[in-house]
Amino acid sequence: MEHIRELRNRVIKIALAVIAGMVIGWFVYPHVWHFVQTPYCRAHFATHVPGQTGQSSTCLLYVTGIFDGFFLRLKIAFITGVIISSPVWLYQLWAFIAPGLYARERRWAYFFVGSAVPLFALGAVFAYFAMTRGLEFLLGLVPSNVDPIITITTYLSYALAMLLIFGLAFELPLVLILLNLAHVLTHQRFRKWRRVIIFAVFAFAAVATPSPDPLTMLLLAIPCVILVEIAEVFTWLNDRRRARLPEEDFAGLHGEPSRIDLDGVDEDLNASSR
Repeated sequence: MEHIRELRNRVIKIALAVIAGMVIGWFVYPHVWHFVQTPYCRAHFATHVPGQTGQSSTCLLYVTGIFDGFFLRLKIAFITGVIISSPVWLYQLWAFIAPGLYARERRWAYFFVGSAVPLFALGAVFAYFAMTRGLEFLLGLVPSNVDPIITITTYLSYALAMLLIFGLAFELPLVLILLNLAHVLTHQRFRKWRRVIIFAVFAFAAVATPSPDPLTMLLLAIPCVILVEIAEVFTWLNDRRRARLPEEDFAGLHGEPSRIDLDGVDEDLNASSR
C-alpha cells in the first residue's frame, strides 16, 4: 500500500506538471504551429485553391470539421506540455524506481537516460529536415489535373510518425550497447553479424518511413549505420577491458603450485579414526 500511495502521488505530480505545460503550450500555440508547419511550407509544390483558377499557394492546409481547429490546438498544447514538463516527470519516474535499484543498476539507468534523450532528439532533428523531401515525393505523385486537399489532421499524423520513427530508430546503438553490457552481445558476434545488422537497418528505413523516396530512407539509414559502427567500437573496447580483468585478478598466480599440508591432513584422519 505504501508503494501504491507513492505511485499515486508521483502520478498526480506528473499530471499537474503536464497540465501546467499544456497551459503554456496553449498560449504559445501560434509559434509552435508555425514551427511544425514549416516543413510543409518549404516543400516545392503548388496546391490550387479549389474554385479559384490560377491562384495558388504552397502553404495551404484544410480542416473538415467544426471542432478540428480546437482539437488541433489541444493536441499541440498537450505535446508542448509533455516536452516542457519532461524534466519533472522524468525525475518523478526516477524517484519512484531508484530506491529499488542496486548501485550498478543505477549507473546503467543514468547511462540509458543520459544517452536516450539526446539520441531521440537527434533523430527528431533529422526527421524535421526529412519531412520536406518526403512531402515533395508523396505530393509529386498527384496528377497535374488533381488538387491535393491536405487536412491538418493528416499532416500532423505524418509529422508525428516521422518524428517517432526517426527518434526510436536512433535508439538502436543504445540497445546494442546495453546488450553488450548485459553480456548478451559480444564484439565477436557483433562483427559476425555486422552485414546483417546493416542490411536490417536499410530494410527498416525503407519500410518504416511514411515516404518511400530514397532520400528520406538514406537520411534515416546512414546516421543509424554510423551510430551502429560507434556501438561496435564501444563493444570492442568493453570486451578488451573484460579480457584484461581475469589477468589482473589472478596476476602472479600462474605456474605456482598450491601448498597443501598433507601431514596435517593425515594426523586429522588418524585422530578421527580413533
